[in-house]
Amino acid sequence: MKKILMVICLFVTIQMTNAQAFKGKGDTKFQVGLNLQDGGSGITSTVDFGLGENMSFGFVGTYLLNTDEILGEKAAFEDRADIKARFNANIGSVLGLDPKMDIYPGLNLGTRNFGAHLGFRYFFSSGFGLYAEGSAPLARYDNDVRGFEHYNNQFVFHFGASFNL
Repeated sequence: MKKILMVICLFVTIQMTNAQAFKGKGDTKFQVGLNLQDGGSGITSTVDFGLGENMSFGFVGTYLLNTDEILGEKAAFEDRADIKARFNANIGSVLGLDPKMDIYPGLNLGTRNFGAHLGFRYFFSSGFGLYAEGSAPLARYDNDVRGFEHYNNQFVFHFGASFNL
């Protein structure tokens, strides 16, 4: 039993030392997590595709599961859902961080606004890690945001699991 446990520990250690947050062109990351914002919380998933040594593009989808009622009315599906295209600058290697870590500032263009995001990933193994990301709108399509429109037009914090595909 001790030998089996030793082999497992050795395998996990080897996997952790080979973890890499962003490898560059051809690298694909999938993230799923929770989002927290004023008036609601929900689930978020992103997928990023490596374009070059320090660039990636991708898509993000958010759906609010828990929303506050406004004037006694519940939010409809179109009030809860949002989809965005995004571009990231993966600068972990530029900053000289451990290869298991990545910081990625970027821009996103969605169905409700044009915005920016800043995220951090840490990989425990070559395929699994954790991430945290904050995003905020830079320009809204509607200057007079009221009611449910506020849900997808504000600062949002995401956190969850990141997978290297």
